[in-house]
Amino acid sequence: MTTSPATGAAPTPRRVAVAILALALGGFGIGVTEFAAMGLLRSIADDFGLTEPQAGHVITAYALGVVVGAPLLTVWTSRWRRRTLLLVLMALFTVGNTAAAFAPSAEILVAARFLAGIPHGAYFGVASLVAASLAGPGKQARAVSLVLLGLSVATVIGVPAATWLGEAAGWQAAFLAVGVIGALTVAAIFVVVPEPSGAVVVRAREELAALARPQILATLAVGGVGFGGMFAVYTYIQWTMVDVAGIDRGWMPAVLAIYGLGMVTGNLLGGVVADRDLDRGLVAIASAMTVVLALFAVAAHHPVTALVGLFLVGATGSALVPGLQARLMQYAGRGQTLAAALNHSALNAANALGAWLGGVVIALGFGYTAPALAGAALAAVGLAILVGAVVAARRPDRGGVSGGVRTE
Repeated sequence: MTTSPATGAAPTPRRVAVAILALALGGFGIGVTEFAAMGLLRSIADDFGLTEPQAGHVITAYALGVVVGAPLLTVWTSRWRRRTLLLVLMALFTVGNTAAAFAPSAEILVAARFLAGIPHGAYFGVASLVAASLAGPGKQARAVSLVLLGLSVATVIGVPAATWLGEAAGWQAAFLAVGVIGALTVAAIFVVVPEPSGAVVVRAREELAALARPQILATLAVGGVGFGGMFAVYTYIQWTMVDVAGIDRGWMPAVLAIYGLGMVTGNLLGGVVADRDLDRGLVAIASAMTVVLALFAVAAHHPVTALVGLFLVGATGSALVPGLQARLMQYAGRGQTLAAALNHSALNAANALGAWLGGVVIALGFGYTAPALAGAALAAVGLAILVGAVVAARRPDRGGVSGGVRTE
C-alpha cells in the first residue's frame, strides 16, 4: 500500500485525486510549450528576422531535447526517489521556458527550447508510474490516462490561449506563462504528491536490454519516421492557413483549437482501435494518416476544407500514439519505464524530422502545401516499417510470440 511520506498513512481517495491533478498540470504545461511554439513561429521569425526554415529550428531544438533527455534521464535516475525526480524535472522545465521568454537572440531561444525539452519524456514516464501506484489495483489505467489528459487538454485550451496571448502581448509572454505553469506544478507536487512505496527497482542494464529487441526498434522507427508527417504540416501551419487557405491571422487560436480537438478525438479512438486488434489497428491508422496528409495539400486551398483536413491530420496522427505505446510495452519485458520514455523520444524525433523536411521543401520553392506531401511520404515510410514489423512478429524465427520476444 502507498503511504504518505509525511504521515506514514495511506493517502485518502481525495489526496490521490489531488495528486494526480498536480501531475496532470505538468502534462498540461508540457503540451502548451510543445505545440504553442508552432502557432507562434511566424511571430518569432518576424521578431528575429528569420526565414521559415530558420524559425523551424525552435521546434527542432525542443524535439531534440526530448530525444536526448528521455532515455538518458530514465537510465541515469533509475534509482532516484520518484517524487524527487518529478520535482527536478519540472524545475528544469520551468527554467528552460523562462529562459526562452527572455531570450535576447534566436540562438539563445533555440538553446532554451532544447533545455525545456530535456525533461519531457522522463516526466511523463515517471508521472504515469506514480499515478498508477497511488491509484492502486483496478484504477491504474484510469490514473495514467488522467495524467496524459493534461496534454490533450493543452491542445484544445492551452495552446489556443497561449497563441492568443503571444499575438496580443508578444510571443515571450506565452513562454513566460508556461514557466509560471511549471513553477505552479513544482509547488503542487511538493505539497500534494507523496512518494509511492513498493516501487520495483529495475537496473539500468534491464532497461537497456529492451533496445536489443527488433520489435522495439521497429516500433520506435515507425513513430520516429511516420509521425513526422503530422509535424511537417503542423510546424508551418500558420503560413499554410493564412497564406494558402486565406484565414485571417487573428483566427489562429481557433484554428489550433480545431487541431487540438482532432488530437483528443484521435487519442480516444486510437486506444479503442488498438484494444480490438493492435497490429491491424495500427496499420489501418497509419494508412489513413498517409492518405489524409496527401489530401491536405489539396484541401489547404479553401478555408473550410483546410480546417476539416487539419482536424483529420491531428486525429490520425494522435490515433497512432496509444497503439505505438501499447506495442512497445508488449515487447519491452522489464524495460517498461525506458520503453515509455523512448516512445516520447521517437515521437519528438519525428517532430524534428518533420519540421526540418517541411522547411526544406519550402526553402526549395515548392510552397506551403509541399510539407503535406513531404509528410505523406514520411507517413508512407513509417507504414512500410510497420507492415514489415507486423509480418516479422508473426514468424516465430523473427521475433514473434514463439520466438520469446513478445511479453504479454
